[in-house]
Amino acid sequence: MKKDNSNELRPEYRRDDLGHGIRGKYYDDFKAGTNLVLLTPDVAQVFNDEESVNDALRALIKVAQKSVGKK
Repeated sequence: MKKDNSNELRPEYRRDDLGHGIRGKYYDDFKAGTNLVLLTPDVAQVFNDEESVNDALRALIKVAQKSVGKK
């Protein structure tokens, strides 16, 4: 199927339905950066929320630091 590269909206869309855009609305958030990590389904089953993931990673960091002699 060939893509239509024109700048026209499809007939089912109307410009009025899309609202008014705000230039740079998310710029500060983008500039601050994100550290989004997607978990595979098997790992996500074990960790119910971000707190449990962070707790597990902090524990792993402590073990790793002790094993190489860092504080």
